[in-house]
Amino acid sequence: MSKELSLFRVIQPQTPIFPILISVPHAGTAFPEILIPTYEAKYVETPVDTDWFVDRLYSFAPHIGITLMIFNLSRYVIDLNRDPDSLPLYQDGRKESQLLPTHTFMGEPIYAQYQHPSESDIELRLSDFYWPYYHEVQNQLNLLKRKFGRALFFDAHSIRRSVPTIRKDPFPDLILGDRDGKSARPEVIELALRKLSEGPFEVSHNDPFKGGHLTRYFGRVHEGVDALQLEMAQDNYMDEDRRIYLPERAAKVEEMLKRLFLALGQELLADGGNR
Repeated sequence: MSKELSLFRVIQPQTPIFPILISVPHAGTAFPEILIPTYEAKYVETPVDTDWFVDRLYSFAPHIGITLMIFNLSRYVIDLNRDPDSLPLYQDGRKESQLLPTHTFMGEPIYAQYQHPSESDIELRLSDFYWPYYHEVQNQLNLLKRKFGRALFFDAHSIRRSVPTIRKDPFPDLILGDRDGKSARPEVIELALRKLSEGPFEVSHNDPFKGGHLTRYFGRVHEGVDALQLEMAQDNYMDEDRRIYLPERAAKVEEMLKRLFLALGQELLADGGNR
């Protein structure tokens, strides 16, 4: 059953089989109509830093008993994976995108001249767009915990293979983030790494991404919630330059993801029964 909301979609399986919530916070491309004139028109037409097609890539999830949640707005409106007080995620000197980004990853200005958001704009977007997503994530996790005993929050992302302003070298195929082991239990992390590594993909762990604010916020192991972030290079499933989904290439990623979630789901079911 699909529950359509103005800000996000919650697509629930007909029968929840596994206590997993997959979050897709950066695949949206919509802009509130009132904000459109404040942006450079080309970035409303094509918000280039979108996690293109990640919602499509994970669309199998409800069919195998997993809840899927997708933010409809562009990350240029507000970035759900950043700290609400704009605190940096990392302390290593890297350049980070903002809660309300003003430039693309490549340094191009997103807003039209003199149209940068004010402090009151930031507060309004937090209350209208950011916190409603967080509150619904918490609601969905609570439902899963009540039914199964515990839950997994899984934040799904993608990025161009090479973004020199973020990292000099190209990104590996897959990057699993868990805040250096703080957002999930060791057995969950080890299982995820093992299943990801069984395929043909190059896997990195917490390098260069350890999980953004969503993973850090919802990863509350002692409250029965593990949280993982999976970043992947976009050329694993699409043509980056033409922004075209490649079904045959994506099918290999989907097969890997299904194996991952089936293994994680079985582990969580066993753990939940022991709580």
